[in-house]
Amino acid sequence: MLQLIECPRDAMQGLHDFVPTEIKVKYINQLLQVGYHTIDCGSFVSPKAIPQMKDTGEVIDKLDLSNSISKLLVIVANKRGAEDAVKYEKISYLGYPFSISETFQLRNTNATIEESLERVAHIQDLCLKHGKELVLYLSMGFGNPYGDPWNADIIQFWVDKLVSMGIKIFSLSDTIGVAKPDSISYIFSSLIPVFENITFGAHFHTRPDDWGSKLDAAFASGCRRFDSAIKGYGGCPMAKDDLTGNLATENLLFYLRTQEKFSNLNMQAFIDAMQMAATVFPFKY
Repeated sequence: MLQLIECPRDAMQGLHDFVPTEIKVKYINQLLQVGYHTIDCGSFVSPKAIPQMKDTGEVIDKLDLSNSISKLLVIVANKRGAEDAVKYEKISYLGYPFSISETFQLRNTNATIEESLERVAHIQDLCLKHGKELVLYLSMGFGNPYGDPWNADIIQFWVDKLVSMGIKIFSLSDTIGVAKPDSISYIFSSLIPVFENITFGAHFHTRPDDWGSKLDAAFASGCRRFDSAIKGYGGCPMAKDDLTGNLATENLLFYLRTQEKFSNLNMQAFIDAMQMAATVFPFKY
């Protein structure tokens, strides 16, 4: 089953200028009419760390899900953020960035991998108590620039532990846009056949010249869950590359058509959202 996840949160979070709450609400409400599986709409993290997301709660309160099939996902980095997120009935998924790179886990969440595992246990418990589902983002899932160990056995080791805690959805993140087709094929081909009842997705950061080869490798290896952002806005600030942004939703949809995999998206609502994006993102990446 094809699952398309639109990521306005990832697209907005690195913007220097604060996007007014009402503009965020208007944009995400438009995205809710498109028919995505999930909208990654915000995060409950320290406003000092990501000031752009300080109004996530207010945004969610004003979103209209009455005529939408889409579910809402927010990112949390610790138990406190999860405690805030589970209070919102409109939220279906909590996402947690779990890095298999020790260096990046410390940089991203100020916790070691073992400490992060304890956080996952607390967050999963909160999700179960409040009727939410936890999505694990495996950061640096296709390698890392720090020299930390990386291979399929390491990823399987952590997935095994996390599956035993009841986690059923994993999104492998190409955090700084360095994944190559061979590493993408290697990882998905190692995971998907082994964990038959688990959903594995791809969160790619791409350049204009490599998005197709990344998609092709993931799709051919059985991945059917993809994160993207209209016009490819966003990406990891650590990439330090103006050409590296999120996988562009329009490119993803074009690719799926070439594979004769047609989504049930409302294309007029999608076109309207693309036009509206110009009011949210005043510049190009």
